[in-house]
Parts: sequence; structure tokens; C-alpha cells
Amino acid sequence: MLETIQNLALGFSVALSPAVLMYAFIGCVVGTLVGVLPGVGPLAGISLLLPATFGLNATNAIVMLAGIYYGAMYGGSTTAILMRIPGEAASVMSCIDGYAMARKGRAGPALAIAAVGSYIAGTISVVALMFLAPPLAEFALRFGPPEYFALLLLGLLVLAYMSGGSMVKALAMAAFGLTLGMVGIDQMTGYFRFAYGVVELGDGIGVVPVAVGLFGVAEILATAGQATPPSIMKPKLRELLPSRAEWRDSAAPIGRGTVLGFLIGIVPGSAHIISSFVSYAVERRMSKKPQEFGKGAVAGLAGPESANNAATSGAFVPMLALGVPSGPIPAVMLAAMMVHGVAPGPMLIKQQPELFWGFIASMYVGNVVLLILNLPLVGLFVNVLRVPYPLLYPAILAFSVLGVYAVNGSVVDVWIMLVMGALGYLLRKLDFETAPVVLGVVLAPMIEMALRQSLAMSDGQYAIFITRPISATLLCVGAVLVLLALRPLVTKTLDWRARLALAEKGEN
Repeated sequence: MLETIQNLALGFSVALSPAVLMYAFIGCVVGTLVGVLPGVGPLAGISLLLPATFGLNATNAIVMLAGIYYGAMYGGSTTAILMRIPGEAASVMSCIDGYAMARKGRAGPALAIAAVGSYIAGTISVVALMFLAPPLAEFALRFGPPEYFALLLLGLLVLAYMSGGSMVKALAMAAFGLTLGMVGIDQMTGYFRFAYGVVELGDGIGVVPVAVGLFGVAEILATAGQATPPSIMKPKLRELLPSRAEWRDSAAPIGRGTVLGFLIGIVPGSAHIISSFVSYAVERRMSKKPQEFGKGAVAGLAGPESANNAATSGAFVPMLALGVPSGPIPAVMLAAMMVHGVAPGPMLIKQQPELFWGFIASMYVGNVVLLILNLPLVGLFVNVLRVPYPLLYPAILAFSVLGVYAVNGSVVDVWIMLVMGALGYLLRKLDFETAPVVLGVVLAPMIEMALRQSLAMSDGQYAIFITRPISATLLCVGAVLVLLALRPLVTKTLDWRARLALAEKGEN
């Protein structure tokens, strides 16, 4: 314990130096802007700015890139709350209750809760990163393809079970998303499938156009179809801060989201996206008023926002402790470290303690910087709601088209966004949840790769999933959830048969 405190003091001596502070600030500002812009996201932001770090020393470069990463997690909630357009994929769940709070005139509290929840989750998860990195990273390494497949499958079943609505509908939407996620070049054979000659679909259907279409464009279509446009929001100064009840309702979800996000962040995959979905499902299932979710529930915003920021720190655990990236964003950062002559892994802490502990301390500093940046901007952002809808919605649509096009420079992505917008409008009318579609698109490549790698390991024997303890346990938990979901249906069927039998006896 004493040694850890001494190392952290060393880290703060590095992180609070003027140069490192400046690059942490630059990274946080750029990350916030990247998160606000629809379609860009942290991966694109880090990839584009990686060459700009080549002239810097390793500490400054890594601190700036990390600032972009968790800055984008903060910024992505802004457009999700104000316009129902996810700034990046992890903000999809914030579109639901965050936007509903904005429509109720609570946009200021929603932005403030998102900022404070992100700060608390980011800070606590950095503490966990500091103490738990080596043992947790070793546990994550026990996950091979069979365990990974079972975990992802369990994740889908958990989300469907906890969705609060029909599990069949939720699984149908997830299956549709999985189908969309299979479009493009087969990762193992290189076969071009389900693209119907459209070359631009070689990399698959992107998460960004699907998410922006299902949420942003669908919202525009739904509002345009109303007889009278929604009234213009003119929030007063006293309405910009959360009430005591809203702080109380957000406290437990922030804590649960922090723990869930950090633990999910350690496991390989798009952790910051998956963690927000899991957190939302957990909060909805645990809530005493689940009917409020989707209509402005504070817990439906606080939990996912905390989870995706905690997952950011969790993703650094295997990267720093073992040199194993847990997803595409840590992989890019791992490449950046290697470009600067840093070899991540167990020896990093001993060989370059200034860099390791300086990086840890800079995450504390970065979270404070992001809180200072975001809270004062709440009043400025809320003014967007004062713009009349006939002016605001065309601007949102143009903003969405530019953001989606900017990711790959592809008109096909814009068409995908528009088609998904029309589909999202139809699904809303039919009372289907659209969030599982996005999750399916995210998970499809990972689930398919894990399944096929597992079968390759076992010469095509599916028994590999039940002969390995971890994967067997995860699949058993998934089977229990399915049985629990089927129980009401079985009960209704038995009641119906009993009533039918009584009716027949009465006739006789």
C-alpha cells in the first residue's frame, strides 16, 4: 500500500508538469469535440491524430491519446441528450432517457448528471486500475475463443431478459443486427458475402450509420409526422442543475455502472459500447418503476454514462499490465506506445515507472479537466433547444449526413443511415426496441470469429463449449435466463388449459 502511494506521488510529479498538463488538456478538448461530432468517435479521432504525436516524447503522446479516448466518452452524450443523435456508438443508450429528459425540459440536469457520473466512474475506475491491473489481466487471459463466444452470447441473453419488454422482440432485433453485422468480407476465408456487388460494403455495415439512422433520423421522421411540432424549450437558469431527487436517483446507478463498466472493460471487445447496454438493462430490471424507462428515467442515463467511462479505464488493464489490447482503440494506443519505443507488459512498471505512473496520474487529472470543461458548457449546450424545430431539424439532418459521410467518405453509408432511419421509424410505430439492433451489429463479427475459432480448435466438435468450465458456466447461466423468460408464457398456457378444462366440466 505504502509503495503504491509513493509510486502515485511519482506519477503526479510527472502528470502535473506543465508539458504533460498541456497535452492532457489538448487531448481532453479534442476528445470532447470528437465525441460531439456524430460519426467520428474515439477510434477515428485517435487514428487521425496519431501522426501528430510522432514528434513528442512517449509520456506526452500517450497522455494526449488517452485524453482523446475518455474525452470522446464524455462528449458523445451531448448530442445524444439534446438531439437523440449518438455522438459515438457508446452513447446509443443515452439517446433513450437522456433525450426524453431534454423533452421534459430537464436537458441541463441530464448533461450535468452525465458529466458528474462520467467523472466519478472515471476516477474510481482509475483507482481500481492502479490496484487491480495485474491479477485482473491474468484472469482475462484465461478467456479463449469458447469462453469469449459464451460470454458474448450470454450478454445478448442478459440484455434481452432485462429489456423489460418482450424477450422475443428484443432477441428478434438482436438477431436482425447480427445478420446486418455479417455483411462484407469473411474474416477467415476472405469471401465477399451478402454485399450484392456493392464494393463499399467490403468492410461491413458500419455501426455509426446504423446508430445515427435508427435514433437521429427516426426521431426526425417521428417528429415531422406530428400534427403540431413540439414546443420550443426555453430552460431557465435554475432548471440547469439537477434537483436533490435527481441526484439521489442517480447515485446508485452511477456506482453500479462504474463496477460493471470496469469489469466489462477488461474483457476483449468493444467494451465501452457493450458496458452501456448492460448497465441500462440492469438498471431497468432493478428499478422499482421500470415503466419510466424510455420516458426520462434518471437511472437510464446515469448508469450507461458511468459504465462507458469506467470501461475506458478497464480496457487499459490488459494493455498496460500484459501488452494485450482488449479492443480496437487500445490496439491503436498499443501501436502508438510501440512507435515511441515503449514495450507494454509486465516489465513496463519496473523498467519505466515514470511513464506508467505518470499515465495513471494523468487520468486523474484528465477526469478533473473534463469535468471543468463540461459542467460550465451545460448552459451553452442547452441553448440548442431554443432553436425552432423547422430550423433545428434540417440542421440536425445535414449534420448527421456530414458526420456519417466523414467516417469513410462513402455515400453508401449515407444511404444506409437513411434506410435505417425509415426502418427505425417503422419499428418505433410497431413498439420494437431499436437498441438491440445496434448491439447486434457491434457483436456480430466478434461472435462469429469466436465461434469459428472454437470449432477450428475442436475439429468441428461443439462439445468444446461444455467441456471447458468457464464457457459451460456462462452457457448454463444463459439457459437459466431463457427458462425464466419462458416461465410466464408456460404459466399462461397452463392457466388457459385449466380454464378450458373447467369450462368443459361445467358443460358436462
